[in-house]
Amino acid sequence: MTILKDIDQKICAVLQDDARLSLSEVAERVGASVPTVSDRVRKLEEAGTIRGYCTLLDPLHCGNDVAAFIFVDIDSSAAYDSFRRNCRVRKDILECHAITGTSSHVVKVRVRNTTALEALLATIQQWKGVQRTHTSIVLSTHKETLSHPIHSPIQP
Repeated sequence: MTILKDIDQKICAVLQDDARLSLSEVAERVGASVPTVSDRVRKLEEAGTIRGYCTLLDPLHCGNDVAAFIFVDIDSSAAYDSFRRNCRVRKDILECHAITGTSSHVVKVRVRNTTALEALLATIQQWKGVQRTHTSIVLSTHKETLSHPIHSPIQP
């Protein structure tokens, strides 16, 4: 596990709040020089700490009115790789997680309407190894974020 240095934590927190800031604005906010911030950001990208930059769109403005969580039971771990591959290529599947409990995986989806959700479920249920699905449709969302808490290193 990589422990972020204090300056890296500050840079990540600033960029997580607004990735559109210039390096000079980031440097000003974290109290460092532009060359230092530039070097640290490059190293954070190379290390995979910063995985990329994105624009967050409102799903309703994009025509995706229905969000749902689909719990999937797969009959064998031999089918896990193909299941995860299938999930990765679907734009309407936003997240895929291997979980504990009564299902092996949960996927978060966003689709236009319940007709599209029904079609997606029919597709998933045909994938190799899928035994059953259980779907929970989201009625309203009170918090949804891509931000991660950034923790200080534990002192010995």
